Amino acid sequence: FNIFLADLFLFCTEIDIANFADDNSPFCCANDINTVINNLQKESKTLLNWFSLNKQKANPDKFHLLLSEPNTDHSIQIGKFSIQNSPCEKLLGIKIDSNLSFEEHIGNLCDKGAQKLHALNRVSKFMNTHQKRLIMKSFINSQFGYCPLIWMFCSRYLNNRINRIHERALRIVYDDHTSLFEELLLRDNSVTIHVRNLQSLAIELYKVVNDIAPEIMKQSFPKVEEKRYPTKSIFLSRNVKTTKFGINSLAHFGPKLWAIVPNKLKQIKSLSVFKKEIKHWIPAK
Repeated sequence: FNIFLADLFLFCTEIDIANFADDNSPFCCANDINTVINNLQKESKTLLNWFSLNKQKANPDKFHLLLSEPNTDHSIQIGKFSIQNSPCEKLLGIKIDSNLSFEEHIGNLCDKGAQKLHALNRVSKFMNTHQKRLIMKSFINSQFGYCPLIWMFCSRYLNNRINRIHERALRIVYDDHTSLFEELLLRDNSVTIHVRNLQSLAIELYKVVNDIAPEIMKQSFPKVEEKRYPTKSIFLSRNVKTTKFGINSLAHFGPKLWAIVPNKLKQIKSLSVFKKEIKHWIPAK
């Protein structure tokens, strides 16, 4: 099927397409909203025509429009379908909102985690510590392990909400309602969800540094050309000034994180060894 779709991308010149087997998402970036809408409308018609000529049928129920602004009056017209701008849409399991705050996505993760936590609490008296810990890791902590690089730099409020669920889970597992969260983490020999996600980001940065990362990650974290730009940092710095325009972003925090990774870890030659060792590193502050 992927081979069958291979020439789909040759017919669109004004947009790009994120392609995951039978899930194709056209996207466009421009300095004004009208250019984006016009390009998406024009090229989406081209895509639908390609499907028709190649005996494929698109599903109008899965047509959605998400723009980086909250105005829901914007829409695109594709054939007989008018698609209104939506404040939030789900793509491959991630709820993406127009502000890229991921509040709805993380809120949904927390709600699911809380429900499973309630279930664990009901049956915890019938289990030993090992069994409870296994359930916590598999059904509660794992809620926050899917694509964390997309949403991990969320607001402090959302991060605290995740921590509260994690803390409650540890109290149930160890039947301990007096120790501090930090003490429970030490007892569990674990770290917060956010630190775990930072460790995952460090692994991706290691791949970029050692030229074994996918192309999209290399584009997200461009490296300095050493001959032209002598600098202590291996990554290009980005000029960001506000939370809304770049500070709370992966591209901004990635190079800052790599700067504080200990040199002895950076010098590891094996990816598998780095993955093992980075789990013992907790970023200061």
